[in-house]
Amino acid sequence: MKTLLLLCVLGTLVVLCVSATAEQKSKNCNDVRAAYSSKGFNVNDVPNKGVNGASLKVCPQGFSCCTVEMEEKLSQQSHYDIKAPVSRLSTNLQSTFRQRHEHFDKFFRELLKNAEVSLHNMFVRTYGMMYVQNAELFKNLFTALTRYYVSGSSAVNLESTLSDFWADLLERMFRLVNVQYEFSDAYMECVSRHTEQLQPFGDVPRKLRIQLTRAFVAARTFVRGLNLMPEVVNKVSTVSASPSCVRAAMKMLYCPYCSGQVALKPCQNYCLNVMRGCLANQADLDTEWNNFLDAMLGLAERLEGPFNFESVMDPIDVKISDAIMNMQENSMQVSQKVFHGCGQPKQSAEFRSKRSAKDTGFTGRFRPYSPDARPTTAAGTSLDRLTNDVKKKLKHAKKFWSTLPDTVCAGERIAPGDDCWNGTAKSRYEAVVIGNGLANQVSNPDVDVDITKPDIVIRSQIAVLKEMTSWLKAAYSGNDISFENDEEASGGEESGSGCDSPSCDTDRDIYFPTPPNPEDPRVNLVHGERSAGFTSQGSLALALCGLGLLAALLR
Repeated sequence: MKTLLLLCVLGTLVVLCVSATAEQKSKNCNDVRAAYSSKGFNVNDVPNKGVNGASLKVCPQGFSCCTVEMEEKLSQQSHYDIKAPVSRLSTNLQSTFRQRHEHFDKFFRELLKNAEVSLHNMFVRTYGMMYVQNAELFKNLFTALTRYYVSGSSAVNLESTLSDFWADLLERMFRLVNVQYEFSDAYMECVSRHTEQLQPFGDVPRKLRIQLTRAFVAARTFVRGLNLMPEVVNKVSTVSASPSCVRAAMKMLYCPYCSGQVALKPCQNYCLNVMRGCLANQADLDTEWNNFLDAMLGLAERLEGPFNFESVMDPIDVKISDAIMNMQENSMQVSQKVFHGCGQPKQSAEFRSKRSAKDTGFTGRFRPYSPDARPTTAAGTSLDRLTNDVKKKLKHAKKFWSTLPDTVCAGERIAPGDDCWNGTAKSRYEAVVIGNGLANQVSNPDVDVDITKPDIVIRSQIAVLKEMTSWLKAAYSGNDISFENDEEASGGEESGSGCDSPSCDTDRDIYFPTPPNPEDPRVNLVHGERSAGFTSQGSLALALCGLGLLAALLR
């Protein structure tokens, strides 16, 4: 019995000693002073021992190592602490797609320049000064193509530009294949107006128009989409945390300091509720953000396939030369149709007196152009490599906004299990984790969110994403919609459609009666005449074997 009594006394003494030690430690705020000063604050703000916390506005009252002044400073710190990881993630995302935008834009611009240089070198080596003296026709075409890539249909009507190019080329060639005649400006206008009906270049202009429209629309729209992503992220990152969010963050991050538990970290579910409340508006971006990314991925597939900018621009010199050979092969039929529709021209007196029959022939030959002589690949890469890389990044960026709370509330920022801060003590967090988005915050137990007042900046970016998605979908179908907010072009109408169906490119014959007045000529085309002599040769092999009409054209 005495032994039992002795054990009870000893046990009581041990408990009292432990309790006294714990109380002494809790009254000692040395750990708080060290942690507080590590944040850059004045260590003298922290009391040496615990004080009455009745005046605290956020943290639990009673014994505390915090003062009201400390609480205010730690509230400011908590604002930074919840914004820092979000800003870091946003900055990484901006950097990723800013680099991809620069890579694609540089690639497309260099590809355009390389195609121009390729054609120029090809024709200079073949025809020398004869080409150089007339090179402005081709130079103007590439200038217009570059302007269209940069500024879209508000600056250049692509369909009209291509029509003018072929009309101008026909006019120059028509004069040369009929050097024995004199043609007035009005007569040549008659020829130019009906280039499409005459089809002197076979099917090359139509096919090239469709290919260029699709490729250019896809390329510039995709680049605009890449440029938009960092813009949206940057604007959303300027949205400030609400006072209720800062208050909740302070309670989650620094109220443990006030109870002397500086190493205690929040429970994961507690952190999720706080961050979902703080980032409720940002989470509402997710739907349109994901729709936008899906549209970007769809257009990337088009760039790899039928709308491949590289496969259209790289051989454009060969395609143009192929068209010229078509004109050469069909020059007699084309001339007869023009004479029938626009009137019989007068024979040139100068030609009769100065030119012999031998001079009317074209002795130049189109020499083969080695692919090895082409410029190096644009920007040191290929379109396939660029699109493969960017598709991975686009897929990784999906659900970026809705997963921000999960990304923040992970790793060293939270405590696993039940040994964590639940907002009032070191214990299990019992509340249910609420969903993402503004509407779900009505039941958030930790952050007071006014669901009737969505953030204006974020709502505007949702509208921007929705509009850009519509442009991407149009480009996916080969249609151009100008960017009203484009820095390089403001406003504009739709340009040529990429549609390749019969309804989009009507192939009609139009009858124009021959006028009595040759100064106002019009083309007279009938159905039977249209197809005669217009068989498209369509191959470079034929062009290489044909007569060198281009040499004479540029003489």
